[in-house]
Amino acid sequence: MSRGPRAVVRRDWGDDEEGCSILHVDMDAFFASVELARRPELRGRPVVVGGADRGVVLAATYEARAFGVHSAMPMAVARRACPQAVVVPPDHSRYHEVSRSVMGMLGEITALVEQVSVDEAFLDVSGARRRLGPPTTIGAALRRRVLAEHGITCSVGVATTKFVAKLASTHAKPDGMLLVPAASTVAFLRTLPVGALWGVGERTEASLARWGIRTVAELADTDVAVLQAAVGKVSGAHLHDLAWGRDPRPVQPERSERSIGAETTFEHDLRDLDAVQARVLELADRCASRLRHQGLLARTVSVKVRTSDFRTVTRARTLGAPTDVAREIYLVARELVSAVDLGGLAVRLVGVRAEGLAPRAGAVVQPTLEEAVGEHGRARRRAEEAVDAVRGRFGVRSIAMGPRGPRSTTTPADVELS
Repeated sequence: MSRGPRAVVRRDWGDDEEGCSILHVDMDAFFASVELARRPELRGRPVVVGGADRGVVLAATYEARAFGVHSAMPMAVARRACPQAVVVPPDHSRYHEVSRSVMGMLGEITALVEQVSVDEAFLDVSGARRRLGPPTTIGAALRRRVLAEHGITCSVGVATTKFVAKLASTHAKPDGMLLVPAASTVAFLRTLPVGALWGVGERTEASLARWGIRTVAELADTDVAVLQAAVGKVSGAHLHDLAWGRDPRPVQPERSERSIGAETTFEHDLRDLDAVQARVLELADRCASRLRHQGLLARTVSVKVRTSDFRTVTRARTLGAPTDVAREIYLVARELVSAVDLGGLAVRLVGVRAEGLAPRAGAVVQPTLEEAVGEHGRARRRAEEAVDAVRGRFGVRSIAMGPRGPRSTTTPADVELS
């Protein structure tokens, strides 16, 4: 959670979502929330994630924050502020694993995802509205899925710009969502202290205070030349734009995806391998759908299996030819999962990932033997493209993949992000 200035503002600024295509998704007390998900007995208690007494606080639950504990605070100071806190050592591999999973969920919504840290990202959902509904519907479905799959909460800000969306998510915390309609943007900003603006640190805030500027409203009403005299030519103009809600920066994915994956943690550990393989099929279907949506082919299929004792095994295989067909990904993933020695243990988590990605456009795809002697391979891809079209019109749950191909379902076509 941001420690930047936060005003006490109303939580309802209207319901007009026109033009509000930018979402900011921020995990609530991320490291601490991940720890609570696997240690539910600590819920409701002040918990601090960090090293020994000589270390620093990496994260703290909201119960610990009530005592003044915050990230980057020396652990010794945190212990003095909250002697009753439970200190948990960090598990960075687990945090990055959950982060990758959540970011993968975002990637299933839109290709326009800009990850800014391990626990937050911007999305531009303008291209996903027809498929998944209005932005608040997308945000609500995402929050439900993150909670269901990882037992953690996230807050979502919805606005016309990245800057306002981030402010909205901050004011939605914890575990909330805030929409700031275009018509309410300036009114929302005018409720905030000047320190809420991007680029206003302690020194800039002090410089503005010397000119009598302590709120965004005061800054917005100040002549640009005065602001430039106070904080510099570039910063003055930039802050004045932000105070009026002007932020033209688009959501920019930092790099092309190097892999596309999906995974699931079972509600109860499974010993039935057929049930595990059924989920592998669902995950392969998700990966292939995302590959086709983004115009990509995968050269390698990998799987991840976690047993009930938290042992994690990964396996991978390079394909003879790159693909975006769910059936082909599933057949390889199924063999890889079957080859894992479970040691008699139940399965806690299974994942499928498509790697070695390359654009389909212009790619030279060598046909398999099956494709060379018949139409089965090409027909299968056409069938899966038809599935994409049905889902795009009626929802992702309107049709499912069976072991031998698509099958209809009587499940209502609710909005779903998987």
